[in-house]
Amino acid sequence: MGTTMDRSIHPTAYVDAKAEIAEGVEVGAFAVIEAGAKIGAGSSIGHHAVVHSGVSLGQRNQVFPFAALGGAPQDLGYKGQPTRLEIGDDNSLREFCTLHRGTAEGKGVTRVGSHNLLMAYTHVAHDCVVGDHVVAANSATFAGHCQIGSFAVIGGLTGLHQHARIGAGAMVGALSRLSKDVPPFSTTSGGDEVKVYGLNKVGLKRRGFSREALDALAAAFRIFQDPKSNFSEALAQLEALPDKSAEVQQLVGFLKTSERGVYR
Repeated sequence: MGTTMDRSIHPTAYVDAKAEIAEGVEVGAFAVIEAGAKIGAGSSIGHHAVVHSGVSLGQRNQVFPFAALGGAPQDLGYKGQPTRLEIGDDNSLREFCTLHRGTAEGKGVTRVGSHNLLMAYTHVAHDCVVGDHVVAANSATFAGHCQIGSFAVIGGLTGLHQHARIGAGAMVGALSRLSKDVPPFSTTSGGDEVKVYGLNKVGLKRRGFSREALDALAAAFRIFQDPKSNFSEALAQLEALPDKSAEVQQLVGFLKTSERGVYR
């Protein structure tokens, strides 16, 4: 490694003079960092990884070999407009991850929060919004304009349709094929037939949810999943609940704003 201004950059790496590289950054062999890219302090860029123009990478991120950040969106309407990929702090972006910039027709920016683990071959498409503390297992694929709530866990080889959402704290099983929204705090899985199996009790307990919060959510899920009522009726019953907890209010807000429909 060659060391420049408290940065360790392998002599075979290409770092454009107009890239902004903070202190304590390590850049591996044959990595490429283009002009205009910003790399935060304490981050590491693995060998053969690529950080394109328009990428802002926060502090202490680990970008593993062959990951590609900020490539042009895979959108037929994209005509080379300057768009962005913004990534927070303390993320682990594993081998062969692909995270693309936004589109001018969308938000113009793809956003990934902090403390996320995106395993090998994960794909985050244009204009997606990924929260914090998300775990996406190998080859999870998020199409354009998707939203992934904080603390969601997504199993490997899961595909999420464009504009669909996975709610905060949800657990999604591997090989799921999702074309509608996954409710927050749920355990959901399925290929040809996706089902909500109920409350993600184990995950919520591990995060320290109180017994009162778990009981309130369990009661809300019983209303939400009652086969005797349709979606509109269940939502009306949830809205009518007195003294809703913050978590139940979050569930209701998610259901009310769904555009693609919600798995029940």
